[in-house]
Amino acid sequence: MAGRGRPGVAPQTVKRAQYAALIARGVTNSEACRIVGINRRTGKRWRHGRTVISSSGQRLHYVPVVGVARKREISARFLSEDERVRIADLRRAGEGVRAIAREIGRDPATVSRELRRNADPKSSAYRPHTAQRLAEQRRARPKTGKLVADVELREFVEGRLQRRWSPEQIAQALRSEFPDQPQRHVVPETIYQAVYRPDLGGLCRELPKALRTGRLRRRPHRRSEERRGRLPNMTMIDQRPDEVADRKIAGHWEGDLITGENNRSAIGTLVERLSRYTILLYLPGRHTADAIRDAVIDAMKDLPAQLRRSLTWDQGSEMALHTEIAAALAMPVYFCEKASPWQRPSNENTNGLLRQYFPKGTNLHNHDADRLAAVADELNTRPRKTLSWQTPAARLADVTVNTRPGRARVSGRRGTRAGSVPGSAGARSA
Repeated sequence: MAGRGRPGVAPQTVKRAQYAALIARGVTNSEACRIVGINRRTGKRWRHGRTVISSSGQRLHYVPVVGVARKREISARFLSEDERVRIADLRRAGEGVRAIAREIGRDPATVSRELRRNADPKSSAYRPHTAQRLAEQRRARPKTGKLVADVELREFVEGRLQRRWSPEQIAQALRSEFPDQPQRHVVPETIYQAVYRPDLGGLCRELPKALRTGRLRRRPHRRSEERRGRLPNMTMIDQRPDEVADRKIAGHWEGDLITGENNRSAIGTLVERLSRYTILLYLPGRHTADAIRDAVIDAMKDLPAQLRRSLTWDQGSEMALHTEIAAALAMPVYFCEKASPWQRPSNENTNGLLRQYFPKGTNLHNHDADRLAAVADELNTRPRKTLSWQTPAARLADVTVNTRPGRARVSGRRGTRAGSVPGSAGARSA
């Protein structure tokens, strides 16, 4: 005990700063705690803040690290300081409002309003840094919420929440209840904010339990660039050549993952559109972007160029390194629209067939590379009605010059099985 010959617990200032920096970069609480070396409950307290009573009876309040470490981001729809500097330079050069707007890619009304509202109040000249400060002060002004200022509106919303209505249902009901009072119309987000911040919305503190999730704290929103499936530099499927849809030329592939219990295990699937030839990717560890990149490159690097024309995938985060795949294989990667599995029909159909061998809800890590190779061979040597009862291996051999049917290649960073698809070096007969 501190003060009786033994030192107290050393402060974790350094770890707290490291944790705050990781959270500000978007790392999850569990991962940040693992990296820093603290208990997850400690990280949760640091993240959300807490108030404790010391041994002397003093109340100590620890502020949350999120508010300290993460700088508020301003939407791109607002003018930035760099844009204001550019406006000032062009204005001094004698350019008009429309010319300035064209130069910075903004609407002329935006430039006109900026020059009018944010000019220096003393000299009436436009100074970019002064304009930036005025805009920030105006943006941060305090504002009373609708539910706080309107008692009848607040009681209406509170009553419906207690009856288990969703915020969206309440927002629609307000338009019917007060059709001629648009000031009482709110969007669902306003109600959500009032529920989770009763100090701002004036609602009962027990109302978060009335929502379907029942959670007392709101999960933070991802920023737009972090949303799942939003991958950088995607080339969408509508830019894919017409020859892919015609299925007359071999070498266009569709890819996806089939996952096991709780999405903790996965098998990668590649299907050639013309022949329905299947390659399975062995993923013995986690199905991360690094693992998928290495497995796809390993599976396709030995294929002849005419069998590496394109790859189409969905917008899963496992394809975050798609540009590296495209560069390594000299093969473009295209992406389907969100929630549009029908844009990869051959792959979706094959995934359904694979569920006969790898049922949903099972641990796919139980299947080694040899097992995946055997399953792929069964599919590739099974007659298919869509191929006029030809096998995928035979059809791919027919359309590939100087090749013959071969064994499926099963790829992964560990446990790669020897063998190749028709047309690659060292192809063997099935």
